[in-house]
Amino acid sequence: MRLGVSAALVGGVLHPGDVAVVDGRIDAVGLPPAAGGAIAVPGLVDVQCNGYAGVDLTAVTDADEVHAFRAALARDGVTAVAPTVITAAPDTTTTALRVLDAARPAPGGARLLGAHVEGPFLSPKRPGTHPPSFLRPPAPAAFGAFLTAGLVALTTIAPELDGAHAVLAVALRAGVTVMAGHSDASAAEARAGFDAGIAGATHLFNAMSGFDHRAPGLAVAALAHPAAVVTLIADGHHLDPDVLRVTAGAARGRWALITDATAAAGMPDGTFRLGDVEVTLADGAVRNPDGTLAGSAATLAGCVRVAVTAGLGLVDALVAATATPARLVGPAHRPHPDLGVLRPGGVADVTVLDDALAVTRVLLGGEEVDR
Repeated sequence: MRLGVSAALVGGVLHPGDVAVVDGRIDAVGLPPAAGGAIAVPGLVDVQCNGYAGVDLTAVTDADEVHAFRAALARDGVTAVAPTVITAAPDTTTTALRVLDAARPAPGGARLLGAHVEGPFLSPKRPGTHPPSFLRPPAPAAFGAFLTAGLVALTTIAPELDGAHAVLAVALRAGVTVMAGHSDASAAEARAGFDAGIAGATHLFNAMSGFDHRAPGLAVAALAHPAAVVTLIADGHHLDPDVLRVTAGAARGRWALITDATAAAGMPDGTFRLGDVEVTLADGAVRNPDGTLAGSAATLAGCVRVAVTAGLGLVDALVAATATPARLVGPAHRPHPDLGVLRPGGVADVTVLDDALAVTRVLLGGEEVDR
């Protein structure tokens, strides 16, 4: 089967030519190109997605809801996702993790990576939309209960809190990627976290200490640390285009796009849930009752378009939605070794974009996703 594209993203380079898929794998690249300007890229990877198409993952109780979530994501070009659960009552979190585990083996839709547990070990000074009543000091036993309940691939903590490094040690032993976020850390506290094994910063600049030139915080430390991957919500609301440009320059090769999408994504304006919080979608933005941004209604392909419109390079933006977020997923949590990459012989999880970067075709393991 030929994909009918004029180029393909292979090894971080846009190679001219069509792509052939045989028996679920990439058979060849660089074939005579098709007309029209379409490109084939690795299936998009979203490592922070709280919900989609009316489904809120923190409150999910039924595997059928998860199947609907996965199907909607795949239609929009995402072939692998870390379903994200925000701060909630412990029983709510463990229920969500169990439901996600039950839904994971079912075929069809975006591949479910391990969950991204965002909280509850977050700073009460930077809660964002996380309910303050459910925030708690970092505790290895509490984190261990999440690991027992279901597969966890990533977690976000505030590195300056007492006990954060003890949770970090437990998480790293379990193969869980730890991100810093919802944090009031000084740059020194953040740097100590990165040096100890924290992989990066969650939704850079949002809900974290920032860029004071004499007393920098987590955002500056993440940009300055050569090993820290920074994730960005490029939905046109969370970050100004100048901030995107500065970040991409400072963190060259280590910035990743995320949606931080909520149940409002793919839905008309209205009211939705984000865990225990009521949020409203209007004019493309999702906000909680006090007007604070509360996740997004973005698609990951839409974030690529926003980044390119801001002046970031096309290849850089595509890598930031594929290979770079895939780097944040530990080997034990990858559905296959080719997560986030497109290569001859590799698994054919592929998203096809037209010349306007709109999703036109999606393959999962070489099978067409019904759009």
